[in-house]
Amino acid sequence: MDRLVHQLAEQLKAVSDTPLLDARYFVAETTDETQLASFVLRRLQGEPVAKIIGHKGFWSLELKVTTDTLDPRPDSETIIDAVLRSFPDKKGAYRILDMGTGSGCLLLACLSEYPNAFGIGIDASEQALKIARENARDFQKATFEHRDWTNPDWGRGLGQFDIVVANPPYIPTQTVATLDKAVRLYDPMAALDGGADGLDAYRAIVASVGSVLKPQARLFFEIGQGQEKDVAALAGAAGFELIGQYPDLAGIIRCLVFQRKAAK
Repeated sequence: MDRLVHQLAEQLKAVSDTPLLDARYFVAETTDETQLASFVLRRLQGEPVAKIIGHKGFWSLELKVTTDTLDPRPDSETIIDAVLRSFPDKKGAYRILDMGTGSGCLLLACLSEYPNAFGIGIDASEQALKIARENARDFQKATFEHRDWTNPDWGRGLGQFDIVVANPPYIPTQTVATLDKAVRLYDPMAALDGGADGLDAYRAIVASVGSVLKPQARLFFEIGQGQEKDVAALAGAAGFELIGQYPDLAGIIRCLVFQRKAAK
């Protein structure tokens, strides 16, 4: 088995920074020579490992992923850590909203930590919602709805929430073309392109999310590198105050936490 892994890793060196790890994933998935050859060929063409084997680990979960969903990334686990720090009572019956749920990774990771919580994931993509629902088969208190936050009435009928998490598209349009092929060609463009300055989704969300927030609710945003001041300014203008910011493992500010400004 080790010999096979090393043979595959030698072939993958041309395209991967982690050829040995990639090879181990492939061999764990199958030892069929034909299928392994197909895996290697697809990887050599730039397809990411998770899209090839059809699943990826996130937090404590193993989730199905496809080209209709953004690959869950370790950076996004910063949001889960921030939620746990902000809401330390794991027995709390919180209501959680995941905006742009994709594979459902953020919502399901939160629900795995709060067994008494209830969560709703919304997305504008029916294809992504299908994958999220499959990933949520073991979660009785998760539901998913087709809603688009660019629609002013997107929150109607959802009720109010204690926790709102969002990993919206935040890459400036002109930057998208420079992304690695594994991202640019295999992740959904709607989950990447954040408009001319990368901030379109944040503008839309902070303008309307207040209608679904409980008085002491908190809003957790994933952001791109260097966007903390701009996103904080947008949120501040919409009536929110920044109460926390959390770095990812590389030390980059990755999650901003907001709550409504206190009435004067």
